[in-house]
Amino acid sequence: MKKQLFILLVGIVLMPVLAFAAPVGKITGLTGQAYMRVKAGVPYTPLAKGTAVATGTWIKTGPKGWVELTLNDKSTFTLANNTEFEVTGFLLTKNKREGTFNLAEGKLRASVVKFGGKQSGMTVKSGTAVAGIKGTEFLMLSQGQANVFFGNEGTVSVSGDGKSGQQPLTSSTYVQNTRGLPPAEPVKVDQGTPLAEAKGIFDGVTAAEPPKEWTDSGKIVDICARWNINHGHYLADSGKYQDALNVFQIALDLTKVESVRADAHMERGAVYARFLSNPELALAEYLLVLEEYPNLPQAEFALFNAAQTLAEMGFNDQAKLRFEQYLRLYPQGKQRSNAETLLNGIGK
Repeated sequence: MKKQLFILLVGIVLMPVLAFAAPVGKITGLTGQAYMRVKAGVPYTPLAKGTAVATGTWIKTGPKGWVELTLNDKSTFTLANNTEFEVTGFLLTKNKREGTFNLAEGKLRASVVKFGGKQSGMTVKSGTAVAGIKGTEFLMLSQGQANVFFGNEGTVSVSGDGKSGQQPLTSSTYVQNTRGLPPAEPVKVDQGTPLAEAKGIFDGVTAAEPPKEWTDSGKIVDICARWNINHGHYLADSGKYQDALNVFQIALDLTKVESVRADAHMERGAVYARFLSNPELALAEYLLVLEEYPNLPQAEFALFNAAQTLAEMGFNDQAKLRFEQYLRLYPQGKQRSNAETLLNGIGK
């Protein structure tokens, strides 16, 4: 009896929400694990194809889930696996269209139809990026604080806060940012490059039909992160030091692959030391590698660089300890001769 009464009360509470929230679209495709909730803060329930979707609805896919949402204006959002997405707001009239959508995490394809020159404002946001769209198709990935965008058609205005530092995302280009910072400059996605490989996987997992296997889905962020190591090095050599630091930070925020993360810290340290005359921040990057990745090959160079930086800063006692540590841990190390020379020179 109590259970029946509880169900009745829940129904009474939810009835006004369901009755007065006009549908702004419906689920037109679904496979695998998919769930929805009518507002934030309430439990998710299983989602079915054909379900009407109203403003405030959250949609979530599992490790093998895939969902296609079609709005009343025929625009579509295709959600890949491990994605959480909110229809924050959508208004459609004869002469006006406004929509705000939130990609909390995961991967989506947005295919927004043109609105015939009438007033239109559509945005897709994550916690740290804003994409302003009209009639276009693009791919968006949100991973932690980092965001990745690939353009398929039309132009998208990408920014960190929706106001400043906007960059245009056009067909066959790539834009990325992290931590709400202005995005890096667009990069052309050329065939045969790592970015083309990442985009190909992305296109596949958000296509009109879901992939048979999801094994490649998680590779997108790692491919982009590895590419960022080379791209950031190129930016530093081109004199774009702050852009290089930003790109290396995006790599760190995208991936959990230890070797890539260690490389990103080493590259950030090199920019601080070689170009920005900031040995304190360079040292911090090297020490992070020593602390977090002591068994990786990068640790050898991090230890030598840390010792050299300490010597340059005048901390001779600490530098001596680090050089001695290097010679003890890497008796055949590539920097052995330099370490011995610098060690012998300390205090002279």
